[in-house]
Amino acid sequence: MSQTNTPKGKLLIFSAPSGSGKTTLVKHLLQNIDKLTFSVSATSRPPRTGEIDGKDYYFLSATNFQKKIEASAFLEWEEVYPGVFYGTLLSQIEQKRTAGLHVIFDVDVVGGLNIKRFYGAEALAVFVQVPSLEILAQRLNQRGTDDAESIQKRLEKAAYETAFAPQFDYVIINDKLENAQRELEAVVRQFLELK
Repeated sequence: MSQTNTPKGKLLIFSAPSGSGKTTLVKHLLQNIDKLTFSVSATSRPPRTGEIDGKDYYFLSATNFQKKIEASAFLEWEEVYPGVFYGTLLSQIEQKRTAGLHVIFDVDVVGGLNIKRFYGAEALAVFVQVPSLEILAQRLNQRGTDDAESIQKRLEKAAYETAFAPQFDYVIINDKLENAQRELEAVVRQFLELK
């Protein structure tokens, strides 16, 4: 019987409305905590200019993606637009965990809760919340990347997603970025049993 000295890695799940600062917080953790790795999603959409298979996404044809769905190869998946799928390959996650790495997910609320249900106590599900929808509207407007109609849709989606917050293990309010980074790092280090 072979025995490994490397304990399996844990999972950190982050979900939040667009504009909450979730990506900035995840990047902070990746830069400041050892043995963290980002979960690379699979998608059936074609690569955009500069995107690298296996680094940005695992690019699969829609047919191949559906075959993997039928084979239960995904931890979670979703058809975001007709014929355009996104998902997390279970084999990729387990490979990283077996190597002793902790895997960070940046996923929508439904996907995040599905991962949490699958892994239970091995996963920490964090919801990043903005102080209010008014502040979120300001942030989205300041980005300058969306028109008024898109911002309204994002705000409606944010209200829907925020209703899921109580189902997460931890809710962090990203009011001041430095405070949120400090708080989140402390919570993650405790969960991973790091000093």
